[in-house]
Amino acid sequence: MISNELKTTIQGAYTRFLEAKSLKPRYGQRLMIAEVAKVLGDIGCDDEGRRAGDPAVVAVEAGTGTGKTVAYSLAAIPAAKAAGKRLVVATATVALQEQIVFKDLPDLMRNSGLNFSFALAKGRGRYLCLSKLDVLLQEGEAQSATAQLFEDEGFRIEVDERSQKLFTSMIEKLAGNRWDGDRDSWSEALEDQDWARLTTDHSQCTGRHCPNFQQCVFYKAREGMGKVDVIVTNHDMVLADLALGGGAVLPDPRDTIYVFDEGHHLPDKAIGHFAHYSRLRSTSEWLEQTAKNLTKLLAQHPLPGDLGKLIEQVPELAREVRTQQQFMFTLCEQVADFRPGEDMEGRDRPRYRFEGGVVPEAIREVGLELKKGFSQLNDLFTRLADLLKEGMDGEVNIGIASHQAEEWYPLFGTLLTRAQGNWELWTAFTAEDPQDSPPMARWLTLAESGALFDIEVNASPILAAEMLRRSLWNVAHGALVTSATLTALGKFDRFRMRAGLPRDAVTAVVPSPFHHIDAGVLRVPDLRADPRDAAAHTAAIIRDLPDLVEGSRGSLVLFSSRKQMQEVFDGLDRDWRKQVFIQGNLSKQETLNKHKARVDDGKSSVLFGLASFAEGVDLPGAYCEHVVIAKIPFAVPDDPVEAALAEWIEARGGNPFMEIAVPDASLRLIQACGRLLRTEQDRGTITLLDRRVVTQRYGKAILNALPPFRREIS
Repeated sequence: MISNELKTTIQGAYTRFLEAKSLKPRYGQRLMIAEVAKVLGDIGCDDEGRRAGDPAVVAVEAGTGTGKTVAYSLAAIPAAKAAGKRLVVATATVALQEQIVFKDLPDLMRNSGLNFSFALAKGRGRYLCLSKLDVLLQEGEAQSATAQLFEDEGFRIEVDERSQKLFTSMIEKLAGNRWDGDRDSWSEALEDQDWARLTTDHSQCTGRHCPNFQQCVFYKAREGMGKVDVIVTNHDMVLADLALGGGAVLPDPRDTIYVFDEGHHLPDKAIGHFAHYSRLRSTSEWLEQTAKNLTKLLAQHPLPGDLGKLIEQVPELAREVRTQQQFMFTLCEQVADFRPGEDMEGRDRPRYRFEGGVVPEAIREVGLELKKGFSQLNDLFTRLADLLKEGMDGEVNIGIASHQAEEWYPLFGTLLTRAQGNWELWTAFTAEDPQDSPPMARWLTLAESGALFDIEVNASPILAAEMLRRSLWNVAHGALVTSATLTALGKFDRFRMRAGLPRDAVTAVVPSPFHHIDAGVLRVPDLRADPRDAAAHTAAIIRDLPDLVEGSRGSLVLFSSRKQMQEVFDGLDRDWRKQVFIQGNLSKQETLNKHKARVDDGKSSVLFGLASFAEGVDLPGAYCEHVVIAKIPFAVPDDPVEAALAEWIEARGGNPFMEIAVPDASLRLIQACGRLLRTEQDRGTITLLDRRVVTQRYGKAILNALPPFRREIS
């Protein structure tokens, strides 16, 4: 049972927080504090202070407006401190991460009387690499000098002035302490391809050997994490740490209480973390290039000792593996019938899935040869990287100077990462699935590779349950998962199956403070068009949409496919279209900003969006008075992971439509409805243009799981 001392600490902190901010206690918030404290504050320990007994896991669904961050922080911070553990709060989005670090936790410290320290932990990829910036600036200066020289001779050479301007601006802001090297604090949006040139990963980083180590923004950020009580990070970093055995980057899971906010994302994030892919043609070209480059390197630098011997082995082995890659390309080309399919964002991705995850024997045999070849390359590159590390230390003479070893290390680190990625792919692609467990999903995707086409080979788990059970729930001191949408059709069954929650995990739903019945109305009009008839349904939306959103200042129209969204937009009257911002023309943030600016000017504005606008978009008050949902957001049936999961459930005598498709669609629909009420003052309308919620048997379950708005069903 939770100790009286801990109970008093939590209750006192909550009372002080409410009084300091002149707030009334919220029923849902109090309930959540109690549920979290009960589980995380009463964990039995052995003599070494480690959890004894069953996993301590609690899952709480808390509706919008509950004040989740305050609730779990008030309960979990004192519980972690009392147990001598660290608290790791993980979110799915950078926006929530920053809100917790810069707003919620400082507010809690000021007003609750709790005394704790906290830090933000981001992955290396969010930070600038000073060494890369140095190199890019030097290259740019050399390029400009060459261009000037040729211009004097009457020739013109194009210089990438835009990038040079960006890099110069970065170095100036760093020097003037006006930027900290964090991508998220750069004042303008950065293109992914620009940022990729400026950051590094573990395999390329030379650590303390780097000349910029003392000023390194990543290591400076890491220093602050050593002794803090609360670490705020993201799901990906927790999963990466657990994949390395736990305690590699974050604290040891056995000494950690985890909070997974936006926790409904965790199972999919975990699947993505253990999924593998590789492109056959581009990997083949990489192998050829690697063989050429290393042959050239040896010709220019005859290397004595182990370093030379190891590098000498790579070109021949790379060419052998390349031959197997070409065999595999031919086999995949013969077996695959690439039929176009459409994903949630409406992109065409022709692909071929192996039913039951079973790969034809001829392909599997070549896959095993590739696994063997990449395993040997992996071993060679690992030994080379280790040798170069020794050379950087200067304690061992490896035949090249320490500064040379430092220059070569990132190059061989990159080769190691790619070889390792391919080895992991072929290991997963050729593995025999255990009989009683879900199989891997295995498929081929047609991809572009310059002027030629390429074939991408994929292998992915279909459920993350076992991995999460093994590496998270069973080892963590304690864990809380929370979100506004953890249940589907009113039950935790879907989340339990996908996340592998322990059998005795505590689950609770706490109510939102919103009075849905007074604040909003859910309408299901009769469009006289079945959503399964795409052309008729699109025509009906074009006909009725202007009248439907008439009188609303800000409206959000959500589509399940890009194709339908574009067709509706193209079919609307040209003048009416002027008030529409359609997702994809500008960045997401810019689209939202322009929409808000138009509403602020007193004009009507309509947003057209896809799945990513149905979740995590915050448009309070007039910015969103009407949410229109084109159809029940069923997943596209040919998503390979979902299709493989459906196949496995069916093989076990289940009904994949009722067990997967309907609960998943229900969850997405609830998230879409969640865009309407963001504060207790908000009012508005939700219109669902899909009458299957009233005409189909499963529709009633979907309808009854939606927030309790007033209903107007034609």
